[in-house]
Amino acid sequence: MKVLKKQNNSKMCMLCGMDNSFGVQAQFYEMENGMVCGLFTFKEEHQSYPGRVHGGMISAMLDELACRAFWILEPDKMAVTLDLQTKYRKPVPYNIELKGTGKIMKYTSRYFIAQCKILGEQGEVLAEGEVKYLILPNEKITDASFEEEMCYFVEDGVKEIDLCV
Repeated sequence: MKVLKKQNNSKMCMLCGMDNSFGVQAQFYEMENGMVCGLFTFKEEHQSYPGRVHGGMISAMLDELACRAFWILEPDKMAVTLDLQTKYRKPVPYNIELKGTGKIMKYTSRYFIAQCKILGEQGEVLAEGEVKYLILPNEKITDASFEEEMCYFVEDGVKEIDLCV
């Protein structure tokens, strides 16, 4: 599937922060079908039991995918999580490149709901979630400037991503 645009990364976010050495440093892309796709590799430091990523990290990635899907529609706005429902389908491994998808299912001026998935190497669903966010003015969420925090554009040449969704 064709990539329309690559999204910026932040400084310190646990999932997309380029200055966070403990983070995932995931990359996110806006796709031709209106979804967001993330490419990422969890590290051994993100484990719960050996060989498995911690459930909190899995939920956090689903949460990130939901907000990234919102940024396709509103690239300069912020929102906060109201509700996150996660279904763990299969163990999520670390040290393997994974894909994630996020799609807005409902969008109003006050909130949005997104469906998100983490996919394994063969396209199998490892985890999925439904996330509801409250849209707030940026200054009610943080004193930091959105542009200052989301300041990294990591050019990687990705033009297409194989998505079986």
